Amino acid sequence: MSIEIITKDDFDAFRITLLNDIRNLLTTKPDDRKEWLRCADVRRILKVSTGTVQNLRINGKLKSQKVGGIHFYQLSDIEKMLNGKRG
Repeated sequence: MSIEIITKDDFDAFRITLLNDIRNLLTTKPDDRKEWLRCADVRRILKVSTGTVQNLRINGKLKSQKVGGIHFYQLSDIEKMLNGKRG
């Protein structure tokens, strides 16, 4: 069994590295955007009613995927619609 001696300088270097890592974690924000949204999220983004979201879906202006009776909308499709592009 070998013995390693940790000096104060080693401890200081470790402390500085640890503080820099923590600082980096706190300053970088993860992408909180969801890729798939429910109707309530779409309504909040577009500031429209549930019926309007349904009409957009029925008229083919907004694509959705139905999973277990719930329609999910892709965020990129909503952004395209807001920018005036059709997908």
